[in-house]
Amino acid sequence: MMAKEISKSNYLQIDPWENLRSLSKARIALGNSGGSLPTREVLSFQEDHAFTKDAIYSDLKEKELLKHLQDFKLPVYQFQTKVSDRKEYLKRPDLGKKLAETSESENGDFDILFILTDGLAADAINERAIPLLKEILPKLNDYKIGLCLVKFGRVAIGDEIAEKLNAKFTAVFIGERPGLSSPKSMGIYTTYEPRSETTDERRNCISNIHENGMSIEKAADLLQYFIKESFRRKISGVKLKASLPNQIDRK
Repeated sequence: MMAKEISKSNYLQIDPWENLRSLSKARIALGNSGGSLPTREVLSFQEDHAFTKDAIYSDLKEKELLKHLQDFKLPVYQFQTKVSDRKEYLKRPDLGKKLAETSESENGDFDILFILTDGLAADAINERAIPLLKEILPKLNDYKIGLCLVKFGRVAIGDEIAEKLNAKFTAVFIGERPGLSSPKSMGIYTTYEPRSETTDERRNCISNIHENGMSIEKAADLLQYFIKESFRRKISGVKLKASLPNQIDRK
């Protein structure tokens, strides 16, 4: 008796929610092969997991970023936190919130400080911070602005820098914790009147700025809104809700 040919449909079962995959990068409708995942999905997971691990250990391209920051013809400052290397950064989040003792105090008297720091995905800053600054800076001609670059920083590092440079408002650009579908995601945390005792409920967050998430243009719109409203109402954080005009609908 001739062996009966087995069709692909008999051993690889397609998930009925397959069409939903076009709407999300989440791991849904993976299908199955018997009681297991299809090999392609196992390999895809392993690849994305490797990208995520690489993102955590990516390095801030300081020289390149400094050159781009200087091109804006604005005051540029470079700071170092108390963290000595990436391994310590991951183990001691508290040290990433404090400046090294060698950081000198200066009185810049700024309205806004844009602070770039690596966070948990330095490549997000390497690739997206400068394009976003190019989008937002031309819209802020009425403010005195300074630019900062910080190695091994956490969100709260902006508070101490604001005190040193006498700034009224900070926008901290930081690499977010990488996900399996977004290893290079950037976030922006804004704070009005930041000080060393500032707590997180006084911050606004713009999150998921990456190629499959929020666009540079939409992030700039939100950032401009938070800047305008924070200065108008003299607040930031949970008391300030994002309520953009209907005409702003960028993806």
